[in-house]
Amino acid sequence: MSPRSASVNEELRRRSKERLLQAAVELVGEHGYEATTLGAIADRAGSARGLVSYYFPGKRQLVQSAVHRLMHRTLEEALEREPHTADGAERMARAIDAILGLARDRPVLMRQHMAGLLQAEVGFVPCPEQRRLAELLRDTVARHGSRDVDRDYPMLRALLMGAVFAALVPGVPMPVPVLRAELFKRYRLEWETGVPPDTEASGGTVCDADLSRFFATGGPGGLGDQAQSK
Repeated sequence: MSPRSASVNEELRRRSKERLLQAAVELVGEHGYEATTLGAIADRAGSARGLVSYYFPGKRQLVQSAVHRLMHRTLEEALEREPHTADGAERMARAIDAILGLARDRPVLMRQHMAGLLQAEVGFVPCPEQRRLAELLRDTVARHGSRDVDRDYPMLRALLMGAVFAALVPGVPMPVPVLRAELFKRYRLEWETGVPPDTEASGGTVCDADLSRFFATGGPGGLGDQAQSK
């Protein structure tokens, strides 16, 4: 039996990492961060437990990467759904609705993610998934007409993080439509743009229990391959 080629080994590693990211998102969303172990993630992914530590320094880094993957793929899907548009206001509205939608539809996962960002021992962990999310948000700011993206992108990021936090505070959550209205007012967006509350966008941007499209492990041409080529 001839040994596997380098390209085949690389594809197998990519698929293993994709499965780990998907398993992390699923389990934390189902059981919370503390109840989710690295062993359980490996078991759900069908991977050897040693592979988790091979790809990620620890559970918090794995979960952050997994949530950033979900966020950037959700945002990408919202921005590129039909009807496709280059209009800056529409794209900003879609971006806001995509992130607020995650807070509304996946509260356990997003609450755990926000809590993790505030952990002093780990904090904010830059990773390829986070960088792709940043690229999409920076592009959104630029298309919206920013004259200083380096100034306006961090503000958009801070406003979105603050809105997600406000929507998820136990006991005193703010309604997502109220937060949406404030963000739309700041960016001078019409309420009907994006995906207004109680409407469904074409292209599957509402909450879906099946996350496989965000963590594709198929052959060439799948979403996973596109991500690797960025």
